[in-house]
Amino acid sequence: MPEPVDIDHTHHSHDRHERLLSWAFWVIAGFALVEVGGAWLGNSLTLAADAGHMILDASALGLAWWAMRLSRRGHDDRLTYGYHRFQVLAAFVNGLALLALCVWILIEAFGRLRMPEDIAPLPVLVVAAIGLVVNLVAYRMLHGTQNLNVRSAALHVLGDILGSIAAIASALAVMWFGWRYADPLLAVAVVAILVRGAYRVLRESATILLEATPKGIDIDAVRSALTQVAGVLEIHHVHAWALTGEKPMVTLHARVSDGTDEESALSRIKEVLLESFGIDHSTVQVERSDCPDED
Repeated sequence: MPEPVDIDHTHHSHDRHERLLSWAFWVIAGFALVEVGGAWLGNSLTLAADAGHMILDASALGLAWWAMRLSRRGHDDRLTYGYHRFQVLAAFVNGLALLALCVWILIEAFGRLRMPEDIAPLPVLVVAAIGLVVNLVAYRMLHGTQNLNVRSAALHVLGDILGSIAAIASALAVMWFGWRYADPLLAVAVVAILVRGAYRVLRESATILLEATPKGIDIDAVRSALTQVAGVLEIHHVHAWALTGEKPMVTLHARVSDGTDEESALSRIKEVLLESFGIDHSTVQVERSDCPDED
């Protein structure tokens, strides 16, 4: 039987994630306006890209925050599982927006590689250095959680950190060497890193939206573990999906032997699903003869 997993679906965890998103939103939104001014004064593509990214981050964090609050609502007849999937949808939209921003940066960067433009390095350096500190604070708030929505927001902030470092490097290259190509080249380097991260978020959120088997859950292992329950002869029609990255769910049919107490078998099946696979919501159909859903 697989090793037991640690379960943490408490309200405290939800509240913590919501606070983290709100703090990060106000920090990023406040400094985004400063970077817009700095990019305009310094004529820096890298800083402009980072400013645009920060504005996008502010909207992404606001969307993630809103989605987290919305997921508190209970279920109803229209949304029988509640509003949890809004978190995943927000992560998916954030990933798409990040890819769109990458395309814009690439277009601008290639234009400047053909016709380099001067930048004012001092204001770029000052604003980028302050931005680096702000982004590090915001990233520290968001880093380390398993919540997909918060992780996607942290990815945006990580892009800002890279953008600030690239802007600092481009300003120093112009100040010390007069090399105008540093700005568009470093912008392209940031895009290469961001695309990889955006793809991961899109893949994971799309997997949840498509109701694929959640990461870390092996259907064969589920069948094997449940057939060890006393009286259970066969496990079939197993379907596993997730509402969010932290809320896996499963439906299955369990055929039990004659004389087996159905309530006892059902209770034990749910215990194994929770303790071994972290699944705290399951729908189990107990059968004694042939499955009525078979052709």
